[in-house]
Amino acid sequence: MSFSDAVRAVPGGSEIDVIVSPNAKKCSIGDVDQWRKRLVIKVTAPPEGGRANKEVEELLSDTFGVKATISVGHIARMKTVIVPLDKDEVVTKLERAK
Repeated sequence: MSFSDAVRAVPGGSEIDVIVSPNAKKCSIGDVDQWRKRLVIKVTAPPEGGRANKEVEELLSDTFGVKATISVGHIARMKTVIVPLDKDEVVTKLERAK
């Protein structure tokens, strides 16, 4: 499954559909879940008080070099993150981070 399956172009940037796995041993960006078509992201923070969300935003912001913001799914494992980059650039940076 390709990273482009989880990324779509929107006005002003790209949206990335992600599924978050909190309480992991280390932070990482995984592959795209073939059934959900979402990018798997593991974070060490627990899903309490927004700590896992903050870690997701920090991990993706570091990966892309621009601010990544969760736009949908603040209290769910499945989230949508918006990044102010075009789709091709997002996919390229995800492939390099892998």
